[in-house]
Amino acid sequence: MKRQTQEDQVIEALRKQGGYATLRRLNEVIDFSSWKTLTPEATIRRIVQLSDSIFRIQPGLWALEEDRERIIKKFKIKNGDKRSEELFNHSYYQGLLIEIGRFRNLKTYIPPQDQHHLFLERELGDMTDLKVIPKFSYDFILRKARTVDVIWFNERTMPTHFYEVEHTTDIKNSLTKFYELQDFFSSFYIVAGKYRENEFKDKINASIFSSIKDRVSFITYDKVAALHSNISQQIKIIW
Repeated sequence: MKRQTQEDQVIEALRKQGGYATLRRLNEVIDFSSWKTLTPEATIRRIVQLSDSIFRIQPGLWALEEDRERIIKKFKIKNGDKRSEELFNHSYYQGLLIEIGRFRNLKTYIPPQDQHHLFLERELGDMTDLKVIPKFSYDFILRKARTVDVIWFNERTMPTHFYEVEHTTDIKNSLTKFYELQDFFSSFYIVAGKYRENEFKDKINASIFSSIKDRVSFITYDKVAALHSNISQQIKIIW
């Protein structure tokens, strides 16, 4: 009987996961005991990138080529339909941020209108710790905060991180929210494709945002996915 290669094991793991999986999930389910490498996670990344049997749906999310049509249909991603791509991307990165936050033992929140959206097969609302935003400030401030895409709260239920996922929407709107929330000891992040970084720099440099300029960071989709896939090392990363 032919011995399974490492690529065979990755393909088999994807089949068992329904034809697709995040890199983090592959790292969890594959048995590395027979792999003669000190960095199996890096080996998996190389395999999914080079294998003709595997394709990338999004950074950190891979699927079997043999199941491409079924999986794309499952996630309601229509080729050339920007709206369907935006909806999938938005929920996907919200889900990654929720899982990273929970690993760091922070409480997580997303807006009520997003709670029934899906991160792969799970409703985002089932993944978060908080269904209603904590009353950490006045109603005016809470009205602004409750629309932020992902918020992490500490053990005292005070906000520590605010994330806005910007696929095509106006980054200025998110910066305006952060401006209103600047009095809290929190960090602010715009999460988007690398191609929007120059747009972010242009808008954060507007004089109106001078008071928050040094507190708002731009994070690419690829970086969020990379951090999620190495979630066991999150404690070493300040972000």
